Amino acid sequence: MGIFGRKSDAKDTNATPAPAAVSPDLAALTGDYTIDPAHSSFGFVARHAMVTNVKGSFQDFEGTLHLDGTDPSKSTAAIDIKMESVETGSADRDGHLKSSDFFKVDEFPTMTFRSTKAEALGGDDYRITGDLEILGTTKPITIDLEFNGSAKDPFGNERVGFEGKAEILRSEWGLTWNAALETGGFLVSDKIKLNFDISAIKNAG
Repeated sequence: MGIFGRKSDAKDTNATPAPAAVSPDLAALTGDYTIDPAHSSFGFVARHAMVTNVKGSFQDFEGTLHLDGTDPSKSTAAIDIKMESVETGSADRDGHLKSSDFFKVDEFPTMTFRSTKAEALGGDDYRITGDLEILGTTKPITIDLEFNGSAKDPFGNERVGFEGKAEILRSEWGLTWNAALETGGFLVSDKIKLNFDISAIKNAG
């Protein structure tokens, strides 16, 4: 079952595609949701010294989803992440990331994402396009998502879950600090892998 609906299987390219049929279960998921920080994560991976990966995550964030099972194009997502909350397992590295070399958290405390488009790719796979703002620079980003399903938890909350991934070039957002290696190359990769694990609770109403 997919959350954003499925593509039409019509073969006649001259015909207007019929709307995808929506199951009662899918239609029931339509509504507004709040991301649950205690059961969600927003992480990243950077290549370090060209030989290993450094993983990090942000511990303080909030966000909302609007899911529309009958019209996928109306599904949206909005996420705000506090840059001060970055953690990589090293206090020194975290401090460097918060400094003027990288995130400049005193001047730009929040990273934001606002979706602009939702697409169904088939099965439980989807693609969300939106605007990512870092250091006051806003650029489009594409996130591949997998819908993990829906359930009612023991406290009566209606939940949906997604896993997502994307890749960006940090230099496009002004994150250009680096150091050259004696053996060639640079200390920190320009390409950053982003990963998301989202659990969201349906709002009452």
